[in-house]
Amino acid sequence: MADISLRKPSLTERLARALKPKASGEKLRKKSWSGPEARKPSSVGGSSLGRRGVGSRNQYTADDNLDQVDIQTGERRDDTELLHNLAHTGSFDSLHDPIHDPSQHNSSISGNEVFAKLPDRAWNNLVAHLVLSSTATLAFSCQVLRNRLKKDAWSILNLSVNHDQKIEFLVTLDSSLPDHLLCYQCAIYHRRTKKGEEKLKAANILNPLFNCPWANEPTEIPLKSWLVPGHKLPFSFVQLTLRHERYGSQYGIPVRDLDRRWKNVNSGWSQQIRYYYHNNHLLMRSVSKSFASAGLPPSGLRHLLYSANHDYFPYFSVCSHWRDGELMNLCKCALGHIPMPRETITQQLQKGKMISRGLLHSNPIVTLCSKCRPMRRCPECPSEYLIEIKFEENRTDPNPVTRFKQAISVTRWSDLGDGSTPLSLEWAACNGRAEYDSFAHIGKRAISGTFESQSGVTMPSQRMLSLNPKNVKLGEEGHDWY
Repeated sequence: MADISLRKPSLTERLARALKPKASGEKLRKKSWSGPEARKPSSVGGSSLGRRGVGSRNQYTADDNLDQVDIQTGERRDDTELLHNLAHTGSFDSLHDPIHDPSQHNSSISGNEVFAKLPDRAWNNLVAHLVLSSTATLAFSCQVLRNRLKKDAWSILNLSVNHDQKIEFLVTLDSSLPDHLLCYQCAIYHRRTKKGEEKLKAANILNPLFNCPWANEPTEIPLKSWLVPGHKLPFSFVQLTLRHERYGSQYGIPVRDLDRRWKNVNSGWSQQIRYYYHNNHLLMRSVSKSFASAGLPPSGLRHLLYSANHDYFPYFSVCSHWRDGELMNLCKCALGHIPMPRETITQQLQKGKMISRGLLHSNPIVTLCSKCRPMRRCPECPSEYLIEIKFEENRTDPNPVTRFKQAISVTRWSDLGDGSTPLSLEWAACNGRAEYDSFAHIGKRAISGTFESQSGVTMPSQRMLSLNPKNVKLGEEGHDWY
């Protein structure tokens, strides 16, 4: 018979042996808290030094967790207070930080002393890489830099050849002078004589905003932008509106104060001009309307579109490049789509024996062709045009039968720039004083869409074509504009 001790244990025996609790294990029991006074020191065999005694590290019992009395000194310890002192609660102001300690900065060198210790050669190299206006601005920043750079930059700015550089320097002082306005003719800040009461008036009315001896003298700088015959927009009002939006009401007037609406009794054209502030720029929209008859001859078209009293400028708002391109031809093409008025058979027989059925049922809704319907953009300035033929009511006509007539509407959207100087890119381009590629600068987002979105109006997508696709620049020498 085989020995029983050599028998392999079964699976049940192995599981029972594995799950059998160890003899050294003690069951944890929850003990009630009786306060530090109820705790008694436990005797530790082989040592009388307590928890802090030498050789007592391995002689603790289960009751040592409740021992709060040092046997050697006899003082009662509080571990809770010890743990709380180790944890940091509250601000870090009480901690010692040599970086933020004011006593550590008593011996530091200020920025003015650092500038004063730089050699003259370093300042000369710095000024050599700056333009004249930047050098004058640097000297104006603090007294130490003024003493090192001296006043030579300001003296050189007063020379007539450095007029543009002086303007750039004076523009940086705009935010600190609410009661003054920069005059670009004499490059001086003049005090505003009508602060808060500036009103935009017609071109034939004197409307000075400050006292300037050169106010009535012609200048090469475009200080006024052409709107419509008899009305111009001075650059000083662009300054006032943009200063108001940037710095506050003390610096200028609100943008809505520039909005105008009027009607020319002699020509019959009605004008509505509105402005908006967007992305630090001033945007303008001009809507011009006039009732037109069908079948006008070339002389009638010219009489309708041009003002003979203002050098044959159009009655609607245009940029300085209106003679180059297809603007006036597009207006004549749109007028050619106006249908003849409805005539009965009796009215036709009174004129002759021929009867036209098209005159019996004329459609008042005019659809323009693929040439004059798309929106146009001037390639040389930020201006966009839209030509429309609308069926509107003429309230001045006493006859109710012929009160509704066809009218031509020409809308122009323009970006007038940031108002910093009259030589800013957008303002100078609209007045023909700077080279500007509108399709490269503006991109896909049209000025018209940006302007109309300010009022929550979404314009339908349209084709945007060039106003001068052939890039012909003849000006008054060309005859297509007339």
